[in-house]
Amino acid sequence: EVSTDDPEMAFCTLASREELNPEEDSVHHCLYQFTCNETLTETNKLLCDVCTQRHCGPKNNISEKKCVYTNAKKQMLISLAPPVLTLHLKRFQQAGFNLQKVNRHIKFPEVIDLAPFCTAKCKNVAQGNTKVLYSLYGVVEHSGTMRSGHYTAYVKMRAMNNHLSDLVLRGQSQASETEPVKGQWFHISDTHVQPVSVCKVLSSQAYLLFYERLL
Repeated sequence: EVSTDDPEMAFCTLASREELNPEEDSVHHCLYQFTCNETLTETNKLLCDVCTQRHCGPKNNISEKKCVYTNAKKQMLISLAPPVLTLHLKRFQQAGFNLQKVNRHIKFPEVIDLAPFCTAKCKNVAQGNTKVLYSLYGVVEHSGTMRSGHYTAYVKMRAMNNHLSDLVLRGQSQASETEPVKGQWFHISDTHVQPVSVCKVLSSQAYLLFYERLL
C-alpha cells in the first residue's frame, strides 16, 4: 500500500528497530532482513511521474516525454496484523545448476513480537500499543532431500482461544496474556501421534510456523 500523505511515516514502525540485535539463523533475523530499508539507485531507480511532468511540462505529448527516474527508498512492513501468522521458511538454495536443501536449524520463539516489523499506522492495532504478540501453536517439519522426504507436524492442544475467535470473526483486538498459550505439544507423523516437550518442538527444523495472536 503506497501513501503520499506523509512519506516519512511510511518508514516508521510500531516499536523501535534500533534496539533489535537479532541473532543470525533465527526467525527474528529473517524478519529483520526482509523488512530492511532499501535504497534504490542506478538501474533500480523508480520512474517518477511528478519529476517527468515537471521536466517536460504538462502540455507535452506523452509519446515525446523523456521519462525521469529518481533515487528512492523502499521498505516492506506489515500494515495489517493477521489473527493467525504463518511464516514459510525458504529451505532451498541454488548450488550450481541444482537446488540444494538447507538443513540448518533456524531458531524460533514461543512468543514473537511483530511490532518492530509493523508500520506505525498498522490498521488493527490499538493506538498506543507498542507490542503485537503471537504465540506458537503449530510447526511443520520436512525430513529428506529436495527430491523426496517426509512431512511431520508439531501441534499444541490447548483450550479454545476466544480472543482469537473475536479477531477472526469480528476483527476486534483486545489486550490478552503475554505468556505462551498453555497446552500440550504433540508430534504427528502419519497415523503416529505422541506427546513431546516444548524443547523438542523448538529444536525442530521448521519449514512452516503457525502463531496465534495474543495482543
